[in-house]
Amino acid sequence: MTTTLITGANKGLGLETARRLLEAGHTVYAGMRDLGSGDAATDLGAIPVELDVTDDASVAAAFAALPALDVLVNNAGIAGTSSGVDDLDVAAMESVLQTNLVGVVRVTQAALPLLRRSANPVVVNVASGLGVPRFLQDPARVESHVLAVPYTAAKAGVITLTVQYAKNLPGMRVNVCDPGYTATDLNGHNGHQTVTEGTDAAVRLALLGPDGPTGELHDRHGRIAF
Repeated sequence: MTTTLITGANKGLGLETARRLLEAGHTVYAGMRDLGSGDAATDLGAIPVELDVTDDASVAAAFAALPALDVLVNNAGIAGTSSGVDDLDVAAMESVLQTNLVGVVRVTQAALPLLRRSANPVVVNVASGLGVPRFLQDPARVESHVLAVPYTAAKAGVITLTVQYAKNLPGMRVNVCDPGYTATDLNGHNGHQTVTEGTDAAVRLALLGPDGPTGELHDRHGRIAF
């Protein structure tokens, strides 16, 4: 049995990823800051786990409750409060980086002892096309219209740290995905993709075998060149 932990799994992309991996036969632990928001995950058959990616004690307690771990999906993230440089300050930057970037490191580091015991350890980080500089500069892409700094910087960081984790952990499959512009709470449900379409890449990467790629960025259509 494959044991999977997904952060931010009480709604949106995380919840849909949980649903699809449960269908694939995984035992899924659904990480969330507030267990009171876990009814949807419980209804699917996932096991809710209190997990705040910004809090060391919360993360440690969550992993202490896991019997094993084969797949980690770092999905938790926030949009932040800043939409451009005029409303940008250090507090806004720090808040997004702590959740979307530092949180990935905090959770992954805590997961490593369990992942190292797995026969097929897999890490999937959820980034965004907003973390790809050439997308931000291409007027033909929706990402180019976004002016926000914290979210884009954090997701660029997630892509880079994925490459570095993959180099440091050659026995694991460590990849990162771009869900695409998906309708979720994060964007006021303005995305043109469904959550199922938005989780295609994450699910595919979560199901990789030991001979699968590592250190790569994928969207639902396949690999994206950095």
